[in-house]
Parts: sequence; C-alpha cells; structure tokens
Amino acid sequence: MNNRIERVIENMKKMKLSQLMVTDPMSIRYLTGIYVEPYERLFAFLIRTDERHTFFLNHLFTVPKTPYREIWFGDTDDSIGLMAEHIMEDPLGIDKTWAARFLIPLIERTGVTPILASDAVDDCRASKDAEEQRLMKEASRINDTVMEKAFHFIKKGMTEKAIAAFIDHAYLEEGAEGTSFPTIVSFGANAADPHHEPDGSILKEGECVLIDMGCVYQGYCSDMTRTFLCGEAADPDFLTVHELVRQANEKAEHIIRPGVKMSEIDAAARDFLAAAGYKKEFNHRLGHFIGQTDHEQGDVSCANDTAAAPGMIFSIEPGIYLKDHFGIRIEDLVLVTENGCEILNHVDKHLRTIE
Repeated sequence: MNNRIERVIENMKKMKLSQLMVTDPMSIRYLTGIYVEPYERLFAFLIRTDERHTFFLNHLFTVPKTPYREIWFGDTDDSIGLMAEHIMEDPLGIDKTWAARFLIPLIERTGVTPILASDAVDDCRASKDAEEQRLMKEASRINDTVMEKAFHFIKKGMTEKAIAAFIDHAYLEEGAEGTSFPTIVSFGANAADPHHEPDGSILKEGECVLIDMGCVYQGYCSDMTRTFLCGEAADPDFLTVHELVRQANEKAEHIIRPGVKMSEIDAAARDFLAAAGYKKEFNHRLGHFIGQTDHEQGDVSCANDTAAAPGMIFSIEPGIYLKDHFGIRIEDLVLVTENGCEILNHVDKHLRTIE
C-alpha cells in the first residue's frame, strides 16, 4: 500500500472512520496515479482501513490495471446498487465534491450515515512530498520565464486580450501543459476588480498593468501576480501604494516558518496595510493553498489558525484596490521548509516601468 493511502488511513482512524469514498478526480490521482475526467458519470475510489480498497469504474474510462479491486459498470447498469454491495454498516466518509445525485441514492439504498471527511485526504495533499515540490518549482520557473517574456512584450496600445493570448501561447512554448486558471490582465481602473477578465481595453500612458497568471506542469500548478506601470503614473498615489503592497508581501513572507499560524501570516500583511490607511481596500484573504489545482483546500486568512508545516505551498498575495482608479496585487508562491520558507517566484517585485 502506498504511503499516501497509509497517511489517509491514519487520518481516518483519528476520525473514527473505517471507510471513505473518494470522488474528487484530483484526490484519486494523488492517491493512485489514475486520472479520469468522469463528467456526469460515477467515478470513485473506496478506501477501507482493512485495506480492501475498491475502484468504481465506467467501461468508458480508459485506465490501466490497478492493484485494487475493480467494479466495472456501463451507462445503463445499476452503478449505485453495485457500489452499495461494498459499503459496510459503519459511517461512510464522503468527499466534499460528491454530487447529490450519487450520494442521496446510496444513502437511501444502504441507510449508511455519511460523514464529511475530505480533510482525511486534503490534509495529506496540503504537504507536498519531494517529487511534488520538484514539479511545482519547475511550474514556477516556467511562470517566471513567461512573466519576463510578457513584460518585454507589452507595449502601449495593446489590448488586455492580446497580452493574455501571448502569455497562454508562451506557456506551451516553455513546456507547460496550459494555464492553471484563466490568465488575468487588467489595465488601469480594471485592475481594481481583483478577478477582471481580459477584454478589448487598450493600454494607455500612465496606466498600471496587473497580470495574474499560472501554468500547469506535469499536473501541478503555478500562480503569480505582478503589477507594472506604463510610462509615468497618471495617479499620484500609485507609486506609494505599489511600495506598500510590496512591503506587505515581504513582511508576510518574512515570518513564515513551521508553527506560525495562517492567521498570523495574514495579519502581518493586513495590519501593515491597515496602519497605512488601506484596511477596506485589501478586500480578500492573503493567500490560498495550491497543488494539483490552483486553489486547494486551505487558505491564509484571519479565519484559519492552522499552523504552517514543512511541505505546505501557498500564495502570499496582498492587494489594494481603488475603485475607478487602479488596483495593485503582488503574489508569490512559498514553500514552507524546516526552518522558514522558500519563495518559488523570482521576478522582481519592485515597480518596473513599461516603455
């Protein structure tokens, strides 16, 4: 039995669970190496503490032979009935993502008590092993390279969409599989919307250029944000605000080490910006965990008192958003080490000007 499943079983025992139905395709890949995009079809991996693990697979799924028991079915078969035969009377741990169209019929057929138990897997996914760290470092290296390419590509008169398209294509040229989320490029006042979608806006002298981008490399994600300036700043407050956001980013990164709470890391940046008069303008959490997906379970926020632990990778991304004026965000990924943290992004965070 592989080490990842062993760790999940340890968590299950702490939760007093003997069985756990894993249905998140990314979690199944993490545990078994098998990835399927099931769309509307049933796809699940049952973990039991007695080690009698079972795959539930549609005949349309192409998967190699696994070392686990396999239950196969077709589109017109009673897949829930087949699954029910392998459910014990004990409470059943379930994934946070499992669709009600499968869960409710299974409860009706078996009378089993469902227990939300995603944490049994998510806690394991949160701490990356050496191979995962290697892949995420490479994904971030590619992200750094493409950000630099984008900076030198951008010229006044270009549209947000054109720059986003350049970035997406550059990822493929650098060996990435694609983007880890839709690339964000925002000019001027558009950057005051943290999740603005690139449109036909044309870059003008004095506007900021906020780029939030990430790629996927061998199944693992990167994510980074930088905010540049086109020529001379049109808003007199821009230079000061950019420097505040940069300092907030570095203050938070400076305190990251094992044992420090996520809420404390968030406070390091948030309190600094609040003291500078920008409390409400920093209107989102400081960061999110990342791995096989751009946003994984766990965040860096005032509501999370989880302590940092070696192997965790998450974002640090303070921002200030001034409606109708501009927005600034600066984001790195950080890896928690035994004695501190390693910043995975190396693109300069000081203000850089597009000529």
